[in-house]
Amino acid sequence: MTFKPFDLAGKVALITGGNSGIGLGMAEGLAAAGASVVIWGGNEERLAVAKTTLEGYGVPLLVRKVDVGDEAAVVAGMKAAIAAMGRLDFVAANAGVGGGGAAFSETTTDDWRAVTNVNLDAVFWTFREACAHMKARAKDGDAGGSLLVTSSTSAIHGAPRNEAYAATKAGVIALIRGIAVEHAKFGIRANAILPGWIRSNMTARLQAWDTFNEKAIGRVPMGRWGDPQDFAGIAVYLASDASRFHTGDAIVIDGGYTIF
Repeated sequence: MTFKPFDLAGKVALITGGNSGIGLGMAEGLAAAGASVVIWGGNEERLAVAKTTLEGYGVPLLVRKVDVGDEAAVVAGMKAAIAAMGRLDFVAANAGVGGGGAAFSETTTDDWRAVTNVNLDAVFWTFREACAHMKARAKDGDAGGSLLVTSSTSAIHGAPRNEAYAATKAGVIALIRGIAVEHAKFGIRANAILPGWIRSNMTARLQAWDTFNEKAIGRVPMGRWGDPQDFAGIAVYLASDASRFHTGDAIVIDGGYTIF
């Protein structure tokens, strides 16, 4: 068979939090490359807008409201996606919450768990179900698959008043590396991306803060906020055969912020 890097025709991709921000940027890139797309989200209004956007690419599409912080909802959503699409080749655990605000010494256990539930537990449930499906396929002679988690540069630099967020984003890197080692024999790859400051609903308040734009965005070597579309290419690469020997990595996409 001819090697066709970046060709996603015949592949099915699922993106959690795919109804806005980085998730929608990835979903658009995947759809443009020919993949069938499944998106999950919690906000029905954003799901409807994302559905309209993705329908323009003319690929098979499944849009589902899923609370990734609910284990049963994740299990049901994964079963529904596989039943509707027949398979999953690429699963991106992208949904997340920001948290933060309180001083660390004043952070309550409920505050901590609200962040870890979505940013860590939900990733575990999503990848557990995806791995079970991909392993079963491999045992039937159809090896392969790719997993991607959205971490953050907060995993590698200090995040004052947002330690729960940083801890989860570091935790998913360790999780993905373990998955990569354990599942390589099934042809399953697993990687993480670490976005920097990206325009999204989560960063809306910061985008409007002049001091932040001057002090933080002003030191980004590329001189701007990142956009959701900046993640279309990495999603296509990691979902495609172009990355068939690339696994266990943590890829920083931040316009050079962490090295300056």
